[in-house]
Amino acid sequence: MKVDVIIPTYRPGIEFRSLLTRLMKQSFPIHRILVMNTEECFWKKDWEEEFPVLEVHHLKKQEFDHGGTRRKAAELSDAEIMVFMTQDAMPKDSHLIENLAAAVKQEGVGAAYARQLPAADCNFLERYTREFNYPEGNMIKSAENLPEQGIKTFFCSNVCAAYKKTVYEEIGGFAEKTIFNEDMILAGKMVQNGYKIAYAGDAKVIHSHNYSARMQFCRNFDLGVSQAEHPEIFGGIHSEGEGIKMVKGCMSYLCRKGRLWLIPVLVIQSGAKYAGYLCGKNYRKLPLFLIHFCTMNKEYWK
Repeated sequence: MKVDVIIPTYRPGIEFRSLLTRLMKQSFPIHRILVMNTEECFWKKDWEEEFPVLEVHHLKKQEFDHGGTRRKAAELSDAEIMVFMTQDAMPKDSHLIENLAAAVKQEGVGAAYARQLPAADCNFLERYTREFNYPEGNMIKSAENLPEQGIKTFFCSNVCAAYKKTVYEEIGGFAEKTIFNEDMILAGKMVQNGYKIAYAGDAKVIHSHNYSARMQFCRNFDLGVSQAEHPEIFGGIHSEGEGIKMVKGCMSYLCRKGRLWLIPVLVIQSGAKYAGYLCGKNYRKLPLFLIHFCTMNKEYWK
């Protein structure tokens, strides 16, 4: 089966070359690497000569959309499996594509997402979050898991995720316009239509962020907006339970490790996440200037 890797980029730096180099060393051969790049002036044309499988399409900043841009890229792909990545996700080893392809090729599976490991500079709290969301082992999720796992049944991350092209097209692909969360929206549709989502814990990428409380607020604001705009997916399914579970687990982890001074940081960051999420869920009640203050994606509101 052919595999295309699709990567939206924004002002990619030298680290992007490292990503391309690691992708070319994968045990499973990649048919094409489709790049949807914003701001052409930052693109290094010699990459296209160095990596012949590279195909770049340039966009203006105002043309980028989390769902729409990936949707356009999918239309350019003729591969049976499409692997979507972000420019800051680095393959841990040479078996990333092989293991993702094996996961998504399973009977009834529509999408599979990779395990995200913390980068070297990842802070202590974020390391726990990585472990909570991306544990060891593999897992298959379906509609049967909804009563127990709730919204986590739909969890899927385009930081590194593979999609079976036939299922992707049957479901209707990524949303044409969405502020964020295009991966979970699509995964939710797949689950609602009887397909399964695979977590490929043996497919690993290095990816983490050290977000401030302010950035956590903004990120979760956009998350709340995306859920409010897609009640057909998220209506009646609560997210708060998973958040509370993670905070409790992290609190216990800090106590066990003797990092008690980080508890106030955890409280502040958790409060920022929840406040951002609530504001996002109720964004229709907010004036536009306040939305611009809260969001990470100001272009979406123009």
